[in-house]
Amino acid sequence: MNVSSIVVQVKSEFVEGVVEVLKASGFCDYHLHDVSKGKIIVTVEGEGVEEEIAKLVKIQELPHVIAADMMMTYQEELDKERDKLEFSDEVPAMLNSKNVNPKDIVYGGDLKNKHF
Repeated sequence: MNVSSIVVQVKSEFVEGVVEVLKASGFCDYHLHDVSKGKIIVTVEGEGVEEEIAKLVKIQELPHVIAADMMMTYQEELDKERDKLEFSDEVPAMLNSKNVNPKDIVYGGDLKNKHF
């Protein structure tokens, strides 16, 4: 199960109407809004990312919605994969070898384009 928060932006004069549409929609849960800023906060749930994106698109297509963007997300499948890595004892054989030259290890993280 995935859960994501979405910030919906509308003109101030349309906030109350869009809030009512979102509350009645059945594809998201309304949490709060600020009329002066034209912002509405909702959450969507889905079995996967595809379902969440489909619900996000429905919100984006509502009348008077200027923008709707995911801000925070919880993905159950990501947690499962993270747990596999965290609790795994597997270290690539190359990293345990005393015969490997560190210059032969390819790293694509934060040190990209660094030269030693």
